[in-house]
Amino acid sequence: MRKPIIAGNWKMYKTRDEALQFIYTVNQAVPSIDEVETVICAPAVLLRCLVKRQGDHLKIGAQNMHFEEKGAYTGEVSPFLLKDTGVQYVIIGHSERREMFNETDESVNKKVHAAFKYDLTPIVCVGEKLQERENGTTNVIVDAQTVKALSGLTKEQVKKVVVAYEPIWAIGTGRTATAEIANETCGYIRSVIERVYGKEVADEVRVQYGGSVKPNNIKELMAQEHIDGALIGGASLEAEAFITMTNFNK
Repeated sequence: MRKPIIAGNWKMYKTRDEALQFIYTVNQAVPSIDEVETVICAPAVLLRCLVKRQGDHLKIGAQNMHFEEKGAYTGEVSPFLLKDTGVQYVIIGHSERREMFNETDESVNKKVHAAFKYDLTPIVCVGEKLQERENGTTNVIVDAQTVKALSGLTKEQVKKVVVAYEPIWAIGTGRTATAEIANETCGYIRSVIERVYGKEVADEVRVQYGGSVKPNNIKELMAQEHIDGALIGGASLEAEAFITMTNFNK
């Protein structure tokens, strides 16, 4: 059985006080880490204060990182520095990074390798635009993104990767892929991993769905065969909503 992983992506929201109020509210209300991995991916300036206050069942992650350990990269945060803060996860290749900040498949791959070098679990995002969905090239897009993101990893490393399928047309738009569509594409991503790394690896990789996930649709999404979790944006900003979503199976 693949352990479900529910991750909140706060994006560029929350002050320090708001973040602390949130973590004190959810620490004891999320499921046991033995049942569900619960992660909050916060802005870099909040990471250390959240790590210091995370409960036993809540983990903290970053939203991005550079692939170099150190250097003249003004404004960037390295995997070495993230590891030093105590975070355990990092989102890599989010569609907003790809669209707004020129993230490429090559840089995503470099960041994935850097994450493993510093024992960080990468949450690797893949997904298609609306036009690509409408013209029938969804599988072509997610196939290429998945293969390139994981290129050069060992089988044991691939088993630890979390892949987040994010249809770009469903992020922040209020439009959600139906559970059937989401499951179909998550299943296709798993088949891509099986093709390259074998069935044993593919059976262990967790594939999340991300795209307007909310308390009223998470149960249906999580009931699907190939959906092992959710990467949640706006709905993760409200503590009670996030608690509800992490407890999807109750």
